[in-house]
Amino acid sequence: MYVRHLSLTDFRSYETAELDLQAGITAFVGPNGQGKTNLVEALGYLATLGSHRVALDAPLVRAGAERSVVRATVLRDGREVLVEVEITPGKANRARLAGAPVPRPREILGTLRTVLFAPEDLAIVKGDPSERRHYLDELLVARFPRYAGVRADYDRVLKQRNALLKSAGAARRGGGAGHASVQGTLDVWDAHLATAGAALLAGRHELVDAVRPLLDKAYTTVSRGGAPAGVTYKSSLASLPEGGDVTGTTDRDLLAAALGTALAGVRDQELDRGVTLVGPHRDDLVLTLGELPAKGYASHGESWSVALALRLAAYDLLRADGGEPVLILDDVFAELDERRREQLAELVAPAEQVLITAAVAGDVPSALSGARFDVAGGSVTRVR
Repeated sequence: MYVRHLSLTDFRSYETAELDLQAGITAFVGPNGQGKTNLVEALGYLATLGSHRVALDAPLVRAGAERSVVRATVLRDGREVLVEVEITPGKANRARLAGAPVPRPREILGTLRTVLFAPEDLAIVKGDPSERRHYLDELLVARFPRYAGVRADYDRVLKQRNALLKSAGAARRGGGAGHASVQGTLDVWDAHLATAGAALLAGRHELVDAVRPLLDKAYTTVSRGGAPAGVTYKSSLASLPEGGDVTGTTDRDLLAAALGTALAGVRDQELDRGVTLVGPHRDDLVLTLGELPAKGYASHGESWSVALALRLAAYDLLRADGGEPVLILDDVFAELDERRREQLAELVAPAEQVLITAAVAGDVPSALSGARFDVAGGSVTRVR
C-alpha cells in the first residue's frame, strides 16, 4: 500500500496543494512552521479521521475558509482507490470513496492505513491513561474498522448515561419526586453501557495479547538489550469485587455481566458524583520494563524506546494482517540520540512507503535517502 497522490484544499496553511508521491522513502524538509507536518497530518486524518496534533477539527481548516478537503489516491493490491474527506467545523463531515459519497465518514476507514511516529508519542508512556487508551483504540480500528462503530456506540451511551446521572443525582439531593422512575431508566442505560462496553473490552483484550510479544521484540531491537518490555490491560473492574475476575477474557457475555454487576455496585457513588465510574473509559494500559512500570521509572531514553517500540509493534501487527501500512515519521529524528536514530532508520527503511518530515536535511539518516520535497513559504517543491 502507498499513496500515489495527495490533494489539499484549505487544509491548515494550504489554500491548495497537489503532490505526486511514490513508493519508497520521501522526505519533506524545511524550517519549522512552514507546513511540513500539515502534509502528513492530512494523510493521518484520512486514515484515522483524527489528528495526532489537535482534538478538534476547527484548526484543520485554513483561516477564512468554511471547510477543507483532503483527497488521496491510494494504490492497494494493484488497484487505485480515491478517498476523500470534507471537514466542516460545527457540522457533520462528509466522505467519498472512489468518487461516491458514503453514508458515514467512518465507512472509509481501512482504505488507507498509516502508522505515525511523532514527538507526541512520548505521552503514551509518560502521559495520562487517555493517551494509552487512544493508542489502543486507534490501532484496534486500524485492524478492524468495525470497531469505529463500537467505540461510537459506547461514547454515545456513556454521554447519555452521564447526563442522566447528573440530573438524577441533583433530583435526589433536592428531594425531588420520580426517584423510582429514574432508577428504572438507569437500569436500562446500565444494560446498554454493559453491552457496548463488553464489545470494546473484548477487542482491547485481544489486541493487547497480540501486541505483547511484538512490543518486547521491538523494544529489544530499538534498545539493543535491556530489561524486557511488557504490557498489560488494567481494567476498572479489577478493583471491584462485584466485577469478578474477567482479566484478559474476550467473552462478551462474561464482560457484559461483570460490567452490569459493577455498575450496580457503584450506583450510589455515581449519583453523588454525576459520572460513570466503571467501564473502558476508566481503564489503562500498563507498560513495564522488567518488573517496574515504565511510567515514573523509565529514563527519558528508555521512555522513547518504549514509545518507538509501541509504534513498531503496531506496524508489525498491521503488516501481518495484510496490506502494509504507510509509515509516517513526523519530526521524530530530532528527538532521538544518534544511536536510536540510526536504529529506527534501519528498521523502517524496508517499508513500502515511508514519509518523513525534518527541519534540516541532516536530520534524516543516510539509510533513509530517497525523494525529497522542500517546504517553505507555503509551497512544496520537489528537489529530487
